[in-house]
Amino acid sequence: MPLSIPKAETRNRLIRLMSEADHALLAPHMSRQRVSKCQVLLDRDQSADLVWFPESGVSSLITISPAGLSAENGLFGRDGFVPVPLVLGSNRGPQRAVVQVAGECQTVPVPEFLRAIAASPDLHHLLLRYTQTLRIQTAFTALSNAVHHIDERLARWLLMTHDRLDGTELPLTHEFLSTVLGVRRPSVTTALHVLEGKGFIRSERGCIIIRDRAALEQFARDSYGVPEAEYERLIGPLR
Repeated sequence: MPLSIPKAETRNRLIRLMSEADHALLAPHMSRQRVSKCQVLLDRDQSADLVWFPESGVSSLITISPAGLSAENGLFGRDGFVPVPLVLGSNRGPQRAVVQVAGECQTVPVPEFLRAIAASPDLHHLLLRYTQTLRIQTAFTALSNAVHHIDERLARWLLMTHDRLDGTELPLTHEFLSTVLGVRRPSVTTALHVLEGKGFIRSERGCIIIRDRAALEQFARDSYGVPEAEYERLIGPLR
């Protein structure tokens, strides 16, 4: 496997915030891996073998019921890591982590990761702070799904994805957006037309281009902003 990325060159926000001593606990065990669209990083109710720290790309957290019903309720990229239950004392949960935009990750075997957080309270606290930001994000996803119009919810997901990618092009399909929004594809098409008609975005096949981010944020209203402010308070800027 390729060698890990030096700390000074990493794009993962959490790794950049680690002290040199804490990074040294993990670095000898880190490897760099490419991840492809639809790759499952973590499956539900299965013990993880690796901890994933994305350098690029975007992945989704999908909660799955015993009957197999599912809903997307979280998004992460270079702002975080999975699986977060490890820092809470659990090695499994009812969630699946799936890559939506291909990219690159640094990985650490779970045993070495657990030894590192046991040896360093500072490292453990950093990762717990991220866990708090993810908890707020998933809570606001539930709130937004309950009270916001689909157009505003779509604006929120586009902003969240844009936070975790470079440039203005988001390689997102209608199928993915219908999954995260919990609606049929024709409803996604209609909502995209609304945002495009207002000049916020341009929608192309397999790609959405952000044209006016400030206006998109204003349109999203209070569906977007609180989780992002919590991340900035506890970790630092997302973008």
